Amino acid sequence: MDINQLSEIVKKKIKKGIKVQKIIIEDKTYLHLNHDGHDKKKFHVKISIESNYLNKMDRIKRTKIIYNLLNNELKNYIHSIQLNII
Repeated sequence: MDINQLSEIVKKKIKKGIKVQKIIIEDKTYLHLNHDGHDKKKFHVKISIESNYLNKMDRIKRTKIIYNLLNNELKNYIHSIQLNII
């Protein structure tokens, strides 16, 4: 899987699971290429989500929701995730 495929899957799953106004996914893998244990099959992504729904929740609850939606991707394709809820 490449980053474009992963981005589309992530966007679809988030949009299906919660109401969002906007999603931006950035590949930040390049920041971690020299780290020990770097897996070339996994990505480091920053996900910015504009959502009135998520903004009404505390950070822990909204993070759990996103992690549950992306459970398979986190296990298989995402090594690190940075969430930015706006």
